[in-house]
Amino acid sequence: MQIWQIRVWGLVQGVGFRPTVWRIATDAGLAGEVLNDADGVLIRLACTQDQLDRFTRDLRQQAPPLSRIDGIEISVGSNQAAIEGFVIVPSKSGTARTGIVPDAATCADCLADINDPKNRRFGYAFTNCTNCGPRLSIIRAIPYDRPNTAMAAFAMCAACQQEYDDPADRRFHAQPNACPDCGPALLLVDGEGEPLPGDPIEAAALALSEGKILAVKGLGGFQLACDATNPKAVALLRARKRRAAKPFALMGKDLEQIGAFAELTEATKAALTSAQAPIVLARARQDGTPLATGIAPGQNRLGFMLPNTPLHHLLLNRVNGPLVMTSGNLSSEPQVTGNAEALARLDGIADAWLLHNRKIVNRLDDSVVQIVGEAPLVLRRARGAAPAPLQLHPGFAKAAPVLACGADLKNTFCLLKDGQAIVSQHMGDMENDRTHRDFSANLALFSKTHDFTAAAIAVDTHPGYFASRIGREFATERKAPLIEVQHHHAHIAAELAEHGYGPETPQVLGIVLDGLGYGNDGTIWGGEFLLADFQRFHRLAHFAPIALPGGEKANIQPWRNTFAHLMAVFGPDPLVKIEQKFGALPVLSDLKSKPLATVEQMIDRGLNAPLASSAGRLFDAVAGVLGLCFDQIEFEGQAAMYLQRLAEERPDEAGLYLIEPSPVIHWHSLWTGVLSDLKGGIEPATIAAKFHNSLIALIADLGSKLSETHSTSTIVLSGGVFQNAVLLNGVEKLLTAQGRDVLVPRQFPINDGGVSLGQATIAAALGV
Repeated sequence: MQIWQIRVWGLVQGVGFRPTVWRIATDAGLAGEVLNDADGVLIRLACTQDQLDRFTRDLRQQAPPLSRIDGIEISVGSNQAAIEGFVIVPSKSGTARTGIVPDAATCADCLADINDPKNRRFGYAFTNCTNCGPRLSIIRAIPYDRPNTAMAAFAMCAACQQEYDDPADRRFHAQPNACPDCGPALLLVDGEGEPLPGDPIEAAALALSEGKILAVKGLGGFQLACDATNPKAVALLRARKRRAAKPFALMGKDLEQIGAFAELTEATKAALTSAQAPIVLARARQDGTPLATGIAPGQNRLGFMLPNTPLHHLLLNRVNGPLVMTSGNLSSEPQVTGNAEALARLDGIADAWLLHNRKIVNRLDDSVVQIVGEAPLVLRRARGAAPAPLQLHPGFAKAAPVLACGADLKNTFCLLKDGQAIVSQHMGDMENDRTHRDFSANLALFSKTHDFTAAAIAVDTHPGYFASRIGREFATERKAPLIEVQHHHAHIAAELAEHGYGPETPQVLGIVLDGLGYGNDGTIWGGEFLLADFQRFHRLAHFAPIALPGGEKANIQPWRNTFAHLMAVFGPDPLVKIEQKFGALPVLSDLKSKPLATVEQMIDRGLNAPLASSAGRLFDAVAGVLGLCFDQIEFEGQAAMYLQRLAEERPDEAGLYLIEPSPVIHWHSLWTGVLSDLKGGIEPATIAAKFHNSLIALIADLGSKLSETHSTSTIVLSGGVFQNAVLLNGVEKLLTAQGRDVLVPRQFPINDGGVSLGQATIAAALGV
């Protein structure tokens, strides 16, 4: 018999880990104790070596569903005094090393409670247990105990306290534990904040059925809801929210209801029903029940999620169909979180407000994924996923703490400490002042909860990024080294880190396709083939640089990119030459209405027309020539999304345009082929499919050749353009068929939401 000390690291607080330890130990007749502290969970156990081995085996096998064990360290206890029985002792504070567990969707047991008329939580919108409910959205500090959360304002009644104190109860130390007698309460109010009559849920459901717009206080922020089958309600929401075309997120009651509108594969169902309960992009059913046409204009995918809180379950049970459930804000702003703020900022948008009196401490958007090749691809990592830490390769264990500030679009930051990377929830685009405040507030919280002080600060090399400016200010204030990381290098490093590669990993081939990233030669990159590891990179090949006439305007007006590409291929006054060769094409008359003389002069003189190897702008240019979003896009990626949708109308046998793979990829044959097809009356859908097929073949061919030349079989695919499911699936399949090991991110976004992880690991690998 020996007294052992067992240290467990990972996501082990607020998930029912201590009662699991208690149950395993008491079932085995072992004596000891378990407690939470800033490092995770600490166990003292009196047992033999054989009993210890069985205990640790059972602990790993029977760990709670929301937990994650990153490590177990066992040592002989310093105090060998005899102990009797097994007890759970109060938490201890100290230097924080344990992670904050993400919020989790309502579990089946709690859902049964709120639907059972005999249960004391019947119809209660804040029901939870250790297997579900709020975490990050309500936490203020570590350890994750009730006094450190928004639930500190609610004293438990005797019945809830008994559950909370009983290790055999699934609500043992469930910090948000509450019931109708002692917990948060709902209130439905009008625009003046005056309560509306009736049961809040019943009255809210009635308002939705009448075509009204409802502001709902969700888990991490307010949402705007309306009947998704009511065209007038959807159009009204678009007008009031000033959101012209971007698709709305939808919430369905269950898989059966969602399946009436969208095609559900097994992978889609698994993502929808996971504890994260993200928005999942699924193909709209052609034979399905119709939704309002304004839900996702011009798209063939719908973004559906299941209810993720008891409040959402109760509301969806009382309406006849799915609801629009979009973020509660004006377009481009972060969603609001406070009751007073919601009444003020959503005035003129909502008709009624479904409020409650539990504070949202930390703003959280809904996570978004799509299924590509029967595996999830993360587009936004937030509610349900963040901020679960990533356990890095052991080679990062002794790295000094690094703060990485991320990119300007889809911003996240990353804290690297003790061999872990903690990536924040999605915060949005840094052009908005409210996002800046979110960044600062979240950084303060994460630094506090993880006892984090940066020894170095990593930023993107782009001189104009707001996130980089913030990082430079931090570095100056704290007298910490500043590491500038090239944007596409960070994309590659993020995937290497996610897949468990260490600082000394051999170089891999990274193919990064996105809109814009500042190159190390001072130009704009975006179609890149890089040989890279964590410490260095070398540019092997890239898309030909094409002017962005008007600078930022070229990011939102596809016609500018169409003209710039045509001018790059056909030279000065390209429309005359094109008309002479291909005849009168619709795109020519559309372009003639634009100020082409001025634009051509800008390109010739290099005035506000920077060169960029951008893959994103190539998609815009091709979309423009097909008349898709020709004048202007309403949201990022709109033209490319329309182009993908068009391509999916045609089979793979549409053919392709032959593009020569070379260190600098030019588009002469592509544009000659596209214009020839337009002249020949080929349908736009076929041209879109041929464009995708051509790009897939080009990328796979060049990628395979470069990987062979540079003796690496590992190829990383990253960048926002790879959110295109047709492109990603096609390239991955071809490269895999050619024997390459293809890495695609599965836990972190393939877009700029993962850049901070790459920045942090590069800085750590450099040893600064």
